[in-house]
Amino acid sequence: MICYLLLASRMASRYHSLSKLVEALRHCDRCPQMHFSPVSGGPVSSRVILVGQAPGVREPEAGRPFAWTAGRTLFKWFSDVAGVDESSFRATVYMAAVCRCFPGKTAAGDRVPSRIEIENCSSWLDAEIALLTPGLVIPVGKLAIAQFIQPVPALSEVIGQMRTTERAGKRFDIIALPHPSGASPWHRIEPGKSLTRRALELIRQHPAWKNRTRLKQLTPRRTEEEKLTPRRKDAKEEEE
Repeated sequence: MICYLLLASRMASRYHSLSKLVEALRHCDRCPQMHFSPVSGGPVSSRVILVGQAPGVREPEAGRPFAWTAGRTLFKWFSDVAGVDESSFRATVYMAAVCRCFPGKTAAGDRVPSRIEIENCSSWLDAEIALLTPGLVIPVGKLAIAQFIQPVPALSEVIGQMRTTERAGKRFDIIALPHPSGASPWHRIEPGKSLTRRALELIRQHPAWKNRTRLKQLTPRRTEEEKLTPRRKDAKEEEE
């Protein structure tokens, strides 16, 4: 019971710190060329962090990451392979990104964040990793993969594999996914289709994914000896 109370206290403290971090992030205005209104998935205390690239034009309106077509594809992947629907995913995985604000549009599509903008936002990701101490990080897309692997390999050399890396003083596994945007057909044709499924299978089997919210640890279990010992009646029951 003492261990249970200590764990509950640590988790409550972590959640409080995470909530304060997310609140500060939502008021960030470091990058003048970004469209203000940082997007966050909320203070989900999880052992798994998903790192996207940057919000699209729809995400600030919805107030959550992956809220449009790319999100539908992403959550279908996890539903099909890991048996986790969108609401469960959002409730059990911490959703971060390389940049938290919509970069704006160019003639070619969404603007790619600048090096300075990525650096400005990197301290948020470092703080999240330091606080959550994840067992697994899932970078989605080349820009996200580049925050953990340099030089950035071809997608066929990184998708479907697990690597171990270190950031913010924490060591964790990474299993990358291609970006689910409809702009790229990579994940819909071979070898991308098979490699994406292999990556999702690796995620499903990872220990951190199986126990991503630590909730099971909060349920005190009776030992085998306790199970065999009849529950002692309290004084009131004995009097009756």
